[in-house]
This record gives sequence, structure tokens and C-alpha cells, in this order.
Amino acid sequence: MERTKTMKLDWSEYCEAARQAAGDGIVLLKNDHQVLPLKKGSKVAVFGRIQMHYYRSGTGSGGLVNVSKVTGILDALLEEPELEIDRELLERYREFEEICPFDAGQGWGMEPWSQEEMEMTDEICGKAAAQNDTAVVIIGRTAGEDRDNQNLPGAYRLSEKEELLLKQVRKHFERMVVLLNVGNIIDMSFVEEQNPDAVLYVWQGGMVGGYGVADVLTGRRNPSGKLSDTIARHISDYPSDRNFGASEKGEGTGASADQSVFDGPADIYQEDIYVGYRYFETAAREKVLYPFGYGLSYTSFEVSCGEIDFSGEGEAADLRFDVQVRNSGDRPGREVVQVYVCCPQGRLGKPLRSLAGFEKTRELQPGETETLKFAIPLERLASYDDSGVTGHKSCWVLEEGSYAFFVGTDVRSAAEAGKIQLPELLVLKELEEAMAPVRSFRRLAGLCKEDPAGEEQQTPEDWKGWRMEAAPVRTIDMEERRRSRLPEEIAYTGNTGIRLFDVKDGKASMEQFLAQLSDEALCCIVRGEGMGSPKVTPGTAAAFGGVTPELKNTYGVPCGCCDDGPSGMRLDCGDKAFSLPGGTMLACTFDRELNQRLFALLGTEMVKNKVDCLLGPGVNIHRHPLNGRNFEYFSEDPYLTGEMAAAQLLGLARAGATGTVKHFCGNNQETARHALDSVISERALREIYLKGFEIAVRKGKMTSVMTTYGKVNGTHTSSLYDLTTTILREEWGFRGIAMTDWWANMNDRECPKSSKTNLAAMVRAQNDLYMVCPDAAKNLHGDNLQQALQEGKLTRAELQRCAGNICGFLMNTHAMERMEGQEIQVEIENCPEEERLELLSPVEFQTVGNQLILPLDGICTDRGQEYRFGLDMERGGYILEFTGSSDLGELAQLPMTVFTANIPLGTITWNGTRGEWVTMKKRYVATTRFTVFRLYFGQSGLKLRDLKITFDRPASQIQDWDAYMSEAEVQEPSVILRRQESDLQ
Repeated sequence: MERTKTMKLDWSEYCEAARQAAGDGIVLLKNDHQVLPLKKGSKVAVFGRIQMHYYRSGTGSGGLVNVSKVTGILDALLEEPELEIDRELLERYREFEEICPFDAGQGWGMEPWSQEEMEMTDEICGKAAAQNDTAVVIIGRTAGEDRDNQNLPGAYRLSEKEELLLKQVRKHFERMVVLLNVGNIIDMSFVEEQNPDAVLYVWQGGMVGGYGVADVLTGRRNPSGKLSDTIARHISDYPSDRNFGASEKGEGTGASADQSVFDGPADIYQEDIYVGYRYFETAAREKVLYPFGYGLSYTSFEVSCGEIDFSGEGEAADLRFDVQVRNSGDRPGREVVQVYVCCPQGRLGKPLRSLAGFEKTRELQPGETETLKFAIPLERLASYDDSGVTGHKSCWVLEEGSYAFFVGTDVRSAAEAGKIQLPELLVLKELEEAMAPVRSFRRLAGLCKEDPAGEEQQTPEDWKGWRMEAAPVRTIDMEERRRSRLPEEIAYTGNTGIRLFDVKDGKASMEQFLAQLSDEALCCIVRGEGMGSPKVTPGTAAAFGGVTPELKNTYGVPCGCCDDGPSGMRLDCGDKAFSLPGGTMLACTFDRELNQRLFALLGTEMVKNKVDCLLGPGVNIHRHPLNGRNFEYFSEDPYLTGEMAAAQLLGLARAGATGTVKHFCGNNQETARHALDSVISERALREIYLKGFEIAVRKGKMTSVMTTYGKVNGTHTSSLYDLTTTILREEWGFRGIAMTDWWANMNDRECPKSSKTNLAAMVRAQNDLYMVCPDAAKNLHGDNLQQALQEGKLTRAELQRCAGNICGFLMNTHAMERMEGQEIQVEIENCPEEERLELLSPVEFQTVGNQLILPLDGICTDRGQEYRFGLDMERGGYILEFTGSSDLGELAQLPMTVFTANIPLGTITWNGTRGEWVTMKKRYVATTRFTVFRLYFGQSGLKLRDLKITFDRPASQIQDWDAYMSEAEVQEPSVILRRQESDLQ
């Protein structure tokens, strides 16, 4: 066997693919008077303080990529030789930055949604208008994990200063362009109020996103992005708004059919399948500002559809037709053709429009035509009957009647292209009830019929005209189902000399291999280690598989490495990585091939960093605009979501890497996410919230999936048997690993209360990996696996099943090749020196124990320099004492920012000490064993002597973070350093 393989990563190709995505994902909503593209020689005044701090991504695990360079919108515009940027106005913003610096927050999830805007006066704006012909106003919003946006000024709505800015610019400029550098849609009422000439969602485009914006503004690239969400007039117009944002603890408890306990907040999905445009296009068209799939171009297109050919029978039946697209304008451009279906209302009730297909043209020259071919399987039109109203409960059905197809460039303008008639109901798949709700609630059930029979009187005022019904509740016993389907135990043999590679090589079966593993080994293999485990690439999210010497050395189980995503690799050790556009922007490209190509390049970068799984893509649905993680996810539409996820997975697979698709499922709110119970009908789950995952399995060949923190219908998804076994594996045929989110809770009938140590419930559900534990062999997490085995509440067979899933996955990774001595070298080509991704030297972790003094003398503390070190720490509270000095006078300010996990935890500032040593005491709370610290020096002149780390108390004794952090022995001004357990995936 060849011991070294070489792969190549063309940096210029990587940048160009990301740049194209950052351009093709831009959505042009308005372009009055053809103000865009900007003409050569245009004099441009750039407004908005976020021009100085381009939002390349959101925050949290989905966006914390440590990059070598970011090209923002202003950076790219300043490079344009044919544009003249107002330098005097730019200097005003730089002066404002000195007075009001960017607020990055301190700690996990603490960055504000927006930055304070510079107050715009008539004097500033009038002078800029006299010297320039076009104003470009940039409005910015971050987004992030562990918190939701709010319907407040400076968050979902514009702040007063932002409104004043737009008003002043509109007053003084004839040509006004607004760029929305945001991760998710925001309130758009300003468009009607201020009437800008052009409005573009430029999203968060990654580290080269500014180039994509400049390409579109100058006309080098014709905008071809389409909205992946509906933009309504008011946030209250979204049907989920009445229930979104539950945060208060629920009152009382109640037992369900599977004994789940209702002891926390609940989000009731009353809108059911009527999410986004499915709701608006059915009965609320007047509430829409910009419809799903909408996006303008600098050119025009003519779209014509051929005859629809319906052939085949049952599941194999499909509809085929051609659509011709002609560029009828005077500029090259691309267009997205979208196909929608209107199904008969029947007994189930259905939306008047559902996306059934889409394709994107290549770049067409003026007058050029392309023929797009569509093949839509009949099953894509099916509905799930969760009540039995059609006579076929728990089946995918097509009700009899007329199915009309609409073809166009957005959901609203799509014109009818043909119909097919089904003379009788057709059952496509017979399944079994799974994941039905245990709480009773009423849901939208379609439009009122001719004789509503009193239904409308029970409907809320804003849902007049809709029919409501009681959602069917659970009728099966999930625990009895699990017990009736227990796997057979493989008899224990002890070590017979079989290594995992022997299974891969066909010399032994997986059953023979698993027979060797003791109870202890089986318990260890389901414990992932992290974050920042030294057993894999430094600063990554987790090590899994061969996490003990026995598993690795005796049985040849490699240590797999997974790392945060999806917009690039989060390497907390300080290594640099490529930052990609966010999920919403990539969905707005409507371009499968581009997504696949971009993620093939990311996969090669993963191989370079010895990362086997990227924790992404995220395929949860944009149910409500305020969800904090919408920037990671794709769309309100499940079909578009699934197609984008499949394309990205297929791209990663081209490099031998893969993605862990998350969050499975119903993770549509960050508020109270650890305790929230998402109450969803089985029909809505199957048609909306599970569909993207199903497409990822069937089309994207998904091999790894992550469950959520919260519950769905009373049970945490991390221990929900019907999710990770009945549906995922038995129905969809998934072959791979399932893992929990980091430090997730579990519950089931055996232990109804939420618990982070109930790994037995996780294994019983066939969720294979608990993420994460500090030490798998020592069980420092204190889980209940051995106890459950001894008490007969968990079988060896269930552990063997999970171990087989884990080993089967690892057998087909580069980690397995490395285990067997085959190295893969990735050569980076065409990369500028300043952007190179050379790996830093490995971090050595020093054990703190009760106290450790870490020498820091001799490290370079010049401005802009960094220093990193790794600590192996028991979970708990610590006192950090940095001792430093400076020969400068006492008016000097010498800031040092402390990072862990790429999160700024606090800035410690020394004044000049005239050579005296001064000790600064701070607190730190460690909630994970291995932590890489990074020190960033903001000014030259500081000398460090050492850092003394003293263990103060175990985590079990810190019940109140605020009280602990305010104790008197830490002197004011105090910057408290902590890494919360919410620092998760």
C-alpha cells in the first residue's frame, strides 16, 4: 500500500468559488431608475459604521472561524479602479471609531446584534452629496447561537440613528443604494418609508464576501440570488409568531403516553405545515412585501414551458417537461426557474403552492437560450395522513383530483403550465406512527370549506378564513416498540486478535470484531471527548471512537475528529481556516453545483487539518425570522433546504470528508433551547421539519447526524427512539452515526427528568455518541452506563449496536487510513503568503492541578502579536494572576485580550508601571477539560513574567455564576473570564 497520498488545494480556485457564491447569493429587491450597476467613474459615498467591520458570518459555533484575512465591502470597493470612494467621509467614520469602538462583547453570545451608528447631520450628508453622485448605505446585523433576535430597534428593526441616517441620505442624494449585511431577514418597512433606489440583501459572505458585493455593484456579476424566505410586512404576520419565543418554565407537570414529563417551556407549532410561503400564498397574500423565490436581475428573461409528460406507476411515476429560458435583455446573466404545485384540497387540506423543483441556468449572453430539464417524482407531491382522514393513517398519499403546476421565477409570478388528473387516491408509502405529539393542541388544517359548520368561530382573529382541527396525539407506546425490537446480543469472546482494519479488509466480520469488546470498552466508545481534545487536531470540537488506549492500540479503532461548522472550520487553537458564506446566502444561490464545488474545496481543507467531520450543514427550517441561528440554516422551504444540504455533503465526500447534519430536529428557537419542548404534529414533522434531513440521507448519502438540545413532543431528541431508530434508520435506511449536541440532556420513561448523565437513554434510542466528556476511560462525566447494565435497564446488545455504527463509520474515513500508517499530504497552491494556512506548532497541555505557575517571560508582546498555551483543568473555578510590567509612564494603556475558543473573554489593561511588576487577578470558570488560551496584545511595551493559575473550587460548588464572579478577593475593575457550557454546537 502507498504510505503517502497527495492532494492539492488550489487557493485561487477556493477564493473564486467563495467569491462567486457571495455574488450569486445576493438578492436584488429593488433597482429603480437602473441605479445599478454603478457606472464607471462613479463617485461613491459609503455610509454606515459597519463598513469598517464587515459581518462575514454570525457568531457561535457556526461562525467562529479564525481567518488570515477578511475582505469586507469597503475593502473591495477601495480596490475598484473605476470607482472613486469619498475618502473624507471615510475619515469621519474612522474618527468615530476612535470615539465609539466596535463592541465585540465579552463572552459567549454577548456581542450585540448591531453597533451604534454615527449620528448623521445635514452638514456631513450635504457635503458628501455635493462631492458624490451615489450613496451606498450599509446596514449590518450579526446573528448567533444561544440567543434569538428581538423585535426591537437595533435588532430586527432599524435603530433611531439608522433611520435618521437613511432619512438624511435620501434627503440629500438622488441615487441611494442600501446594502443589508445581515445573516437573516430584517424588518423592511424602511423601503416604503425612505424609498431607496436600490436595496440588496448581501448577507454574510465569508472572508471574501466583500468582493462578491463589489462584483454585483459594478456589474461584473449580474445578481441572480433568490429569496429563500418570504418577507412579510410585519413580524406579527408570520403564523408562528403567536407561539415563538417561549422562555418561561411551564406550570405543573403531566404524563404522556410514554410518561414524558412536561416540566418546561413549550412552543406549539399551531401553524402546522403552513410555514412561510405555504401560509402566505394560501390565504395571506396581501401581507407579503417580497415573495419566496423573488430576486431581480440587471437583465430580463423569457421563460416558456413545454408539455408535461406524466408516466410510470406508484412511487416510480414522475412528471417530465422542458423549460426554455431566453435572455431577452442586454446583459449576460443567470436565472432560476422554479416549479410549484397546487394540490387538491381533498380531506387533508393543503397549501396552494409548494415548491416541487428548481434549476438554474448557466450564464446566458443576450439573446441566448438554454433548455432546462425537469423530472419531478410523484412522491414529491404527496401528503402525510397522520389522522386517518383519508382512510390511510400513517401513509404518504396523493388524493384524487387536479394537480396544477406553476412555472416562473418566484412563487408569486409563476404561471400555470399544465395539470394532471388523478382519478382516485393513491397510496405511495405505508409507514407507522412515529413521534406524534403527546400534548393536545389545535392546528391550522387548511382553508374553510363552503360550510365551515362553526369552525371559523373557534379560529383566532388573524386566522379568519382558516379551518382548525385538533392535532392527532400519540396512540402507540414508544417504549414498548423499543423493547419489542431489541437487537440480539453478540456473545462475548474477549480479545481474539481482530483489529478494525481486518473488518475493512474483509478478513473478519463486524460481529466478530464487536464480540471482543468488554462492557467497559463498549461504555467508553460511546463517549466522545472534548472540547479541544489533544487526541485529535488541537482546538477542534471532539475526538471519538478510539478514545482509550485499549480501543486504539489493541483493537485498532482510530480517533475520529469532528469540528464546528458549517461556514468553515473553527480551530480554537488559533490556526487559520477559510470562512465561507453563511447557509442562508448559499441557499439564495439556488445553485446545487456551486455548493458542491465549494464544499469539495472545504473538504480538502479538512483533510489538511485531519478533520473527518464538519459539524454542518444545518438544515433546520426558517420557521420564524427571529431565530438566532437562521444564518446557519437555509430556508423556510424543506425541499430547497434538503437539496442544498445534499449538494454540500456530496461536495465534502469528493475529498473523503463528510458533514454532520444538524440539528435533528425541530431546532427553530434558541431561547430556552435546553429545556424547550417543540410540540409538532406528525404531519408537520414529516412534510416540513424532517424532510430536509430525509433528502440529505437519500440524495446526499448522509453518514453523520447531530440531535438537538431540546425536546420534540416531550422527549429530548438525544434520546428519542422513534427519531434516531424508527424514522432515521428503519424508514430512511440511514447507515452511519448519530451524536448528541455538546453536553445535551436526555430523558425517557426510565428517567423522565432531563439529565446530562443519562447516557443509557441515549444508547437505548440508538443515538451513538455522547458529546462530550472530559475523559472517556475515567468516566469523569459520571454517566449511568455501567449502572444501567448492572440493573438490566440497558443491554450489551444495544451498546454493541452503537459501537458497530461508530466503527462502521470510522472504517471509511481518513482517520482509518492514518491509523494504518497512510498519511495524506495536502499541498496548497496559488496562495498569497499573507493568507497561507500553515498549521501552528502543536499545543502542549499542562496540567493545572491545584496550582500551576506558567512562565511567560521572553514571549513577544509587540502590538498585534499572539501567544497561546493549553491547560488541562478540572471543571470548576480558577483564579488567574497575570504579572506584568512596563517601562512606560503611568498614563500608558497596554491592553491584553484573553481568548478561549476564539471567544474574547476579557481585556486586561495595564497602565505604565515604570518598571514595577503589577499582578492582575481575574476569575475563570472551566467547564471543559482541555482549553487553549490565546493572548492578543493591543499595544507594544508590556512585559509579562508569569501566569499563576490556582484552583478555587469544583464546578459542583458554583451554583450561582454571578455571585461567584463578584466575590471580593478579585479586585475591581474586574473582567471575569468564563467559558460557559453553552459554548456548544
